[in-house]
Amino acid sequence: MISYKDAGVDIDAGADLVERIKPHVKRTQTPLCIGGIGSFAGAIRIPAGYKNPAILGATDGVGTKLRLAIDTGLIDGVGQDLVAMCVNDLICNFATPIAFLDYYATAKLDVGVAQRVIAGIARGCEIAECALIGGETAEMPSMYHEGDFDLAGFAIGVAEEDEIDRSEHVKNGDLLVALPSSGLHSNGYSLARKVISKRALDITSESIDGVSLAKALLEPTKIYVKEFKKLKTHIHALAHITGGGIVENLPRILPDNLGAKVDKSAIKVPKIYSLFDGFVADEELYRTFNMGVGMVLVVPASSLSYVLENSDGYVIGEIIKGSGVKWA
Repeated sequence: MISYKDAGVDIDAGADLVERIKPHVKRTQTPLCIGGIGSFAGAIRIPAGYKNPAILGATDGVGTKLRLAIDTGLIDGVGQDLVAMCVNDLICNFATPIAFLDYYATAKLDVGVAQRVIAGIARGCEIAECALIGGETAEMPSMYHEGDFDLAGFAIGVAEEDEIDRSEHVKNGDLLVALPSSGLHSNGYSLARKVISKRALDITSESIDGVSLAKALLEPTKIYVKEFKKLKTHIHALAHITGGGIVENLPRILPDNLGAKVDKSAIKVPKIYSLFDGFVADEELYRTFNMGVGMVLVVPASSLSYVLENSDGYVIGEIIKGSGVKWA
């Protein structure tokens, strides 16, 4: 007789994983949680204090950053990457993240590897101050190469309905404040991997500022939820700088009659981007990567001092009449 395990799916390994991740999940629980892990669906209460609450959702993955993580074995940060890519989108619509779910798919479940990844997801949820309320682990031997896995994340947030559209709050003369990224975050890794291959680099032995290139490339994506909560009453809007860079993401929060003037020379570009020197044109870099700017805040002049004093942000430009992004 043929068993499910013979076909490549180990139910016992899946059950073992659930037991191993329970302590990580427990650390993320908040007073809003209803029930615990193991039910058919995760449940979360809507926070009190909202006049007209709206539920917002965001989903994302980690992209080909996973390829580097798997190949080098440096997988502990990709869970935080997954959470960050979702919750950083939510806050751009002034939604406070309250819950997160994950999807982990692999050819053959390695419980130790999966536990490390989900521990990273839980750590990301703790930083984002939201609960990990559920997830799914799929073992699919015919879909993935052995040793590979893929991730998807789903974040839930709550916002006042009339605060979701930030473009109506943006005013001519507002200042643009950059919040530094922690590196490449989770975009542009197909280009990064192409350059690494072209340069024939051994990323485990090459280093930048005393850190291996592999570790620098796999630095987890920064989560900006705490900064958002602290600054939200002092900012008009914020843009998560992901794939497409400042050029494509900043216009998403601008009204039709306003544009942005950005001083490229003011941007503090991390040394990791020296990887691309001589191989990728400057224009291509700025439309692919965040270039050291993980989030752009649109700040009224009256609040600039408060924002700068309560963050590690710095001014890179201003809102002007027109459209799109103009480089100064």
